[in-house]
Amino acid sequence: MTESLTHSIQDYLKHIYNLTAQGGAASTTELAALLGVAPASVTGMLQRLASADPPLVYYRKHQGVTLTPAGERAALEVIRHHRLIETYLVHALGYSWDEVHEEACRLEHAISEHFEARIAEALGHPLRDPHGDPIPTAELTMPGDPSRPLASLRGSATATVKRVANASPALLRYLSEIGLVPEARLTVLRYSEFDSNLTLQIEGQAAPVVLGPAITSQVFVEVS
Repeated sequence: MTESLTHSIQDYLKHIYNLTAQGGAASTTELAALLGVAPASVTGMLQRLASADPPLVYYRKHQGVTLTPAGERAALEVIRHHRLIETYLVHALGYSWDEVHEEACRLEHAISEHFEARIAEALGHPLRDPHGDPIPTAELTMPGDPSRPLASLRGSATATVKRVANASPALLRYLSEIGLVPEARLTVLRYSEFDSNLTLQIEGQAAPVVLGPAITSQVFVEVS
């Protein structure tokens, strides 16, 4: 389906999906900030998407926007492309996880469904991308993700890192340096109620590390 949609429309649908994945509607202000365009431009595009055949979004002024079933399928197709490309770049071409996001943003619009299927087959049909994000299935459904923010843990909890929700290269490089990557195991040694910092012992690392909520809210874990 996405082959008939412009790159701009695909980007809108992808961002709306990500903003509404936990429920609720996305606002024009949020979309404008993510896309780097004026709110008035966002409003015009949302009106266009709502009047498409079939409609791709449900939109009412001042009440935000959500995806229709057709819009959700189109968004999941783009997200599947993106996450498979990221995985391919890491496993086949030797990219590091902090290098792949921008490359995948460019390539996600260009590949065909046939090429997508060949990538998935070559990779053994992976379930998660290098950042731990679940990859939508070939049937365009999003697998469930029971992980929770690291920020929600308290003292003595043990957990396994499942995904990192921030694609900032600088943050990803820092997390690699301290060993806080998908499938790493950790123990919370201390929680500070004054600043919400967590003191963590990451398996394989010699010294504990102290992280604040700006980072711990972006790292998702499964508690042991």
